[in-house]
Amino acid sequence: MAKEMRSIAAVYFDRFNHRELELNSPVPSNLELIIVIPSYNEPNLLESLQSLKDSFVPLGFSVEVITVINHGLNAAENVVRQNETTTIQANRFSLKNNSESITFKTLEVFDMPPKKAGVGLARKIGMDEALNRFSKINKDGVIVCFDADSFCEVNYFESIIFHFKKHPKTPGCSIHFEHPLEGNNHTIEEYNAIISYELHLRYYKNAQQYTGLPFVFHTIGSSMAVRASAYAKQGGMNKRKAGEDFYFLNKIIQLGSFTELNITTVVPSPRISDRVPFGTGKAVGEIVSAEQGGVETYSFRTFVELKEFVSEVYENNKNINASKLSGLINQFIEEKELDLKIDEIAKNANSEEAFITRFFKVFDAFWIMKYIHFARDNFHKQVPVLDASNELLLELGVINQPLKTELEALIKFRILDKNRVVS
Repeated sequence: MAKEMRSIAAVYFDRFNHRELELNSPVPSNLELIIVIPSYNEPNLLESLQSLKDSFVPLGFSVEVITVINHGLNAAENVVRQNETTTIQANRFSLKNNSESITFKTLEVFDMPPKKAGVGLARKIGMDEALNRFSKINKDGVIVCFDADSFCEVNYFESIIFHFKKHPKTPGCSIHFEHPLEGNNHTIEEYNAIISYELHLRYYKNAQQYTGLPFVFHTIGSSMAVRASAYAKQGGMNKRKAGEDFYFLNKIIQLGSFTELNITTVVPSPRISDRVPFGTGKAVGEIVSAEQGGVETYSFRTFVELKEFVSEVYENNKNINASKLSGLINQFIEEKELDLKIDEIAKNANSEEAFITRFFKVFDAFWIMKYIHFARDNFHKQVPVLDASNELLLELGVINQPLKTELEALIKFRILDKNRVVS
């Protein structure tokens, strides 16, 4: 991979480079991980940097942390002032804490075009810098995404390094996360809201796994890692202002051999935030401010019918008989003209294995989302998240009677996710 890594990076930068690369310091030959943190109007960045500083770096390896402090050309004055202050603090932190095992670097990106300014572009700038640094030492190192309001366990670096050593074919991984559910840093309302929202996330992911779909993983921006070569070959990070993690990881996941890392934990913030148009911070704010009680999610019936469809695909391959499936599935296939896509896939697949592979690259996470929304709008209304979670947990045999609280259900799903083995 040594010589190939340099050429892979060169091709990437020839096609996808966004701006002139800034980090020119020598790259240590034992550099194994680079953590990239987008930071926008973050008063408490140093707490996250300290969490990383406290994480153990195994002997013989080194890691770098690149913080991209960013705002657009039209940023509000208070944002500009905060970013300037944060930059000074981050640079001081670097001078005090840099060592042979871990180095902190800061990029000031205060000139983002307003139409593109946001977390996606900030991640891209930092990840591009990481790719360039690995290319200088001809190493297919690991680029890790983190957030400026997140924390990690002390085995974070060690776990990621040895995970990629143990799984040499994996292009990337999703790292286990758990929001804090109590404490003094946030309001009771925020903690209650994040219980509901994380329960929705875990129910949605586990319900998809229940259907038998491949490529089902959490796609959380603060909890993902990729090999430098996979990052480059898949065109790098996108410039979306929200949902950049979902779109990016789905490209990496479809490469195959994607994994989950569950022996360490990232702790994202449950705070209310208006930094992005959707996502955790936005959802928490909406839950807290909602006048009606209770959070709703997708009906479990939606996934039961999807499971029937997925089973039909695996069992009958090119000879899918949708007529025996539910009205929801048939109407969805008809409206989205999926039958034409199935025929096209069948014509271009010379084996059952090839058909399955092609089928689920078409019927991917984006199609699943379209199906879920179609079902919600036309067949199965949303239901309280605890009710849906109980149905799934009962079906999976995890519980034998309904749970009474969202917190109990969330804990069950956390255990399921933490113990899941992805080969």
